[in-house]
Amino acid sequence: MKKTVSYLMVVLIALMMALNYQLFVFPNKFAPAGLNGIFTMIQHVLGFKLSYTSIILNVPLAILVFFVIARPFATRSLLYTLAFSGFLMLFDTIDLSAFAYSTTISTLLGPAVAGMITGFGGYYMHRIGACYGGTEFIAKLIHKKNPAVNFFSIIFGLNVSVAIASYFVYDFNIEPVLMCIIYSYFSSSVRDNMNSRHNSALRCEIITEEPEALSSAIIEKLRHSVTAMEGKGMYTGAEKTVLVCVINSSQLVELTKLVGSFPGSFVTVSQVDAVIGNFKRLDSKSVPEKVIYDSGKTLRNK
Repeated sequence: MKKTVSYLMVVLIALMMALNYQLFVFPNKFAPAGLNGIFTMIQHVLGFKLSYTSIILNVPLAILVFFVIARPFATRSLLYTLAFSGFLMLFDTIDLSAFAYSTTISTLLGPAVAGMITGFGGYYMHRIGACYGGTEFIAKLIHKKNPAVNFFSIIFGLNVSVAIASYFVYDFNIEPVLMCIIYSYFSSSVRDNMNSRHNSALRCEIITEEPEALSSAIIEKLRHSVTAMEGKGMYTGAEKTVLVCVINSSQLVELTKLVGSFPGSFVTVSQVDAVIGNFKRLDSKSVPEKVIYDSGKTLRNK
């Protein structure tokens, strides 16, 4: 059921992105980043729809990624490509001009909003274990062949090429280049900001004389495990226990109340940028949760 939800999310993101192109990208006549930027320029010059070029190029790339990188990743990404192209074809038959935004008032707003939407969807695609295809497919294949090549530098290089090419495609006008840059900036900024917020946490060090009871309360109420270490108060020489746990920022108030209910206990809190490791999540009954999405292991590891 949870895997099914992940595939449904891919389809919903594809719908959102198709609307994004119809309402903010196409009306403003600029090429967004990545291969879709190239497809948009082809549509602008030759009239060959992005929905078709996306399928023609992304399907073979997805098949290649399926056998070389990871099956689940390729499958979900291919579903996105098919759904995105399908929704674009559908919207070609519907007049959405009343809802479209053109940069007649502000050149900034169109690509800025389009970039924000792309970054928002890209964050959740990454969380699901999928991508928009195109540039990310190519970057992953190159990185697989040559791990020394930086994944993000490949994507950056391709995006710069699109921005430069748009100058010549859109009648030697610098404005589409700037719009592509604005789109790319907002897209990466929103995605990075959401990713950092998700990965950030709080590291709590609790000094207490009742480690067993307090640890049980934290595990039961906050569903985070605790590591205990022995300590000694150097002023009084009393033996203490130091409990270390990492919690979500929103749980700080609840943790404070828990610590306050144990006399003589206090906690110090510090910011953590990311939590990385092979650990288990606990559900509402303090039982390890099953993995929501399939692991995406490569064929070599299978």
